[in-house]
Amino acid sequence: MASFALKRILVAVLVAFTVSVVSFTVLRLSADLAQALAGEGASSEQVEQIRISYGLDRPLALQYLDWLGNIIRGDLGESYYFKQPVSALILERVPVTFTVATLAIGLALLLAIPLGICAALNRNSWLDRLCLTTAVVGQAVPSFWLALMLIYIFGLHWQWLPLSGSEEWQGFILPIIVLAYYAMPAIMRLTRAGMIEVLHADYIRTARAKGLSLRAIVTTHALRNALMPVVALAAVQFGFLLGGSTVVETVFALHGVGYLSWESIQRADFPVVQSIVLMFSMIFVVLTLASDLLNAAIDPRVRLQ
Repeated sequence: MASFALKRILVAVLVAFTVSVVSFTVLRLSADLAQALAGEGASSEQVEQIRISYGLDRPLALQYLDWLGNIIRGDLGESYYFKQPVSALILERVPVTFTVATLAIGLALLLAIPLGICAALNRNSWLDRLCLTTAVVGQAVPSFWLALMLIYIFGLHWQWLPLSGSEEWQGFILPIIVLAYYAMPAIMRLTRAGMIEVLHADYIRTARAKGLSLRAIVTTHALRNALMPVVALAAVQFGFLLGGSTVVETVFALHGVGYLSWESIQRADFPVVQSIVLMFSMIFVVLTLASDLLNAAIDPRVRLQ
């Protein structure tokens, strides 16, 4: 287990380094940051002065090394627009994004796994078709459209919930539903496929021949193996909910990290955008590593592979 974990950690570090290089280079080359900061009416002398003052005239490799050195020391820089430390800005917004994403993935798992099990146990029945239809619709419906529909129905028409804002806990209900519905289809379909495959295994037929009840077979024997791929998928989906919350937070005016990234992109606030991209990338790497280690702990065959 130790050698397996060491290999996975080494791969995670290499992936994190590659992501940092690619994201830094792409964001730097996507636009002239000095021109964006100076504004459209700025003269060439003003643009050049800004370029020199922010170190944008230096070679890209040196800019990256300086930025990486500051990151290692815990210094994310200062926001061009807010004139505050980037770390303070992000830490102020993280609780909103983390709360919504955590509750959303929890709700998605709570609904998707039982539905996937029921669909597998009743394969080709009306319940199975209903679950698959729900999954297809969930993958096809854009999150912003669903968010707007929920705002219209529950906020404007029935006036049960607030339209936007994170000042009250009721303002989190609709965003959580939207993100949970976005994550449900993949989890439900993978649970269904895993259960169907496991239920046809030899050891399940042996358990049935011994006279075990269906509940015991599902909970004790089948579910553990069927949910192994779901663990990895749930980790990735949680990362998607954290990193992909920009649209939902913007629609519902939730002042989380996603909304901060949208504000920073609009204002060409490079240090904030770069730090948010790096943070979400590291979250993906850590979640993937955690799912690999958890699967290895659940099933020793993963370590042998």
